[in-house]
Amino acid sequence: MAGSGVLRALPALLLLLLAAGALGKPTARQERARPGAAQHEDRPGFQYDHEAFLGKEEARSFDQLSPEESRERLGKIVDRIDDNKDGYITTEELKTWIKRVQKRYIYENVAKVWKDYDLNKDDKIAWEEYKQATYGYYLENPEEFQDATDQHSFKKMLPRDERRFKTADLDGDMAATREEFTAFLHPEEFEHMKNIVVLETLEDIDKNEDGFVDQDEYIADMFANEEGGPEPDWVITEREQFSDFRDLNKDGKMDKDEIQHWILPQDYDHALAEARHLVYESDVDKDQKLTKEEVLDNWNMFVGSQATNYGEDLTRNHDEL
Repeated sequence: MAGSGVLRALPALLLLLLAAGALGKPTARQERARPGAAQHEDRPGFQYDHEAFLGKEEARSFDQLSPEESRERLGKIVDRIDDNKDGYITTEELKTWIKRVQKRYIYENVAKVWKDYDLNKDDKIAWEEYKQATYGYYLENPEEFQDATDQHSFKKMLPRDERRFKTADLDGDMAATREEFTAFLHPEEFEHMKNIVVLETLEDIDKNEDGFVDQDEYIADMFANEEGGPEPDWVITEREQFSDFRDLNKDGKMDKDEIQHWILPQDYDHALAEARHLVYESDVDKDQKLTKEEVLDNWNMFVGSQATNYGEDLTRNHDEL
């Protein structure tokens, strides 16, 4: 948790509008941007941390590999992380690698969806192009959306997307360059988009619409006590975290500044924290750096780590890295 030195990520809330089939039908859109996304589960801490940072999709690629293949290919990655070729992996080298992998992930993600939105192939995505690709079917066929929940979702997301698009569109021409569209899809990575991240988080969690997030709203965003039984220990811990670290002015609720401190803490470097975590858990001789053997001996942690993009680096052509 950010307040206690460990990444605390918000749960992933995906708005599945329709299964994308023909051009113009709505596509799946993430309801709010967030620095990381993973619901809490009682799992080993490193797995939770890593899935929170990049999501579960990349983790599935590791399932394709046998342990022997994983160790062999991880060894090749270690050689690339060891920038000065001294036979050791330092925290700084790991941090640099993790940042590089994450940046590549973001821009590759944008490249994958670019053609779906750049309808006139002018290497820009106008707001009208994005709106047509995402909401066109709904706008042209409103009678097919009788469900009140669906209608509410569309009416909520369309102006919200437009607001985010305008914020990302720095030159104000309502046509996004690749960099502007990257800011639109991944606002948590851009300084000028941080207010949008905070605002969308507030709007999603603030169910009574009073402009604040109280403790019950905070808990409800990550845990639904549908059976009405006692809360799990981790929920009780989260309530304590809210009181001790989230509610900074102790008024029983979080305002926008407190939400920003929670989800976008200025004094918290996710890549550095992950690098320190990997070194600490794998450094058998406690010399604060890792040998190749130490990494391979703890291979299961690394292939599930953002250091290897959840194993994606193990299955791709390493000339690309």
